[in-house]
Amino acid sequence: MSADITLFTTGRNEIAEKSGFIIDGPGEYEIKDIFIKGFFSVGPNKKINTIYLISFEGMNLCFLGALSDAALPDETLEAIEDVDILFIPIGNSDMLGPASAYKLAVSLEPSVIIPMYYTKETLGQFIKEGDEERVESLDKFVVKKKDLEDKECEIVVLKEE
Repeated sequence: MSADITLFTTGRNEIAEKSGFIIDGPGEYEIKDIFIKGFFSVGPNKKINTIYLISFEGMNLCFLGALSDAALPDETLEAIEDVDILFIPIGNSDMLGPASAYKLAVSLEPSVIIPMYYTKETLGQFIKEGDEERVESLDKFVVKKKDLEDKECEIVVLKEE
């Protein structure tokens, strides 16, 4: 599989050289009408984690990566305040726990929340923090901006392949 753009939140790995345009840290980038801003944050073991805001086709996607501290700098919070789809880590022992992840997610008020780095147990805890009726489990998530207009903090769980 090849990608046009590859984002690394905590540094490159061995697949980096084979993966199209590489982004591996804070900064501003533009590739093929896709605008990406990377922001510094704290990851596992106090290492640098990059949060990415990806803007294209009228939508803003925020990928929190391996975030381990929910206290984000004001500059980052201001930049990601208009996020449509939020990818948030839950439950890995080095990252946000389910309760703090849920609290951060709803404070950002995205249309859709997509949890990542979870176990069955931590996903269950994350869902119980909110409204279990607002959860959808999908094999594939395809969306356009107009599809997000009536959604508010809906959780989409992507099934493993």
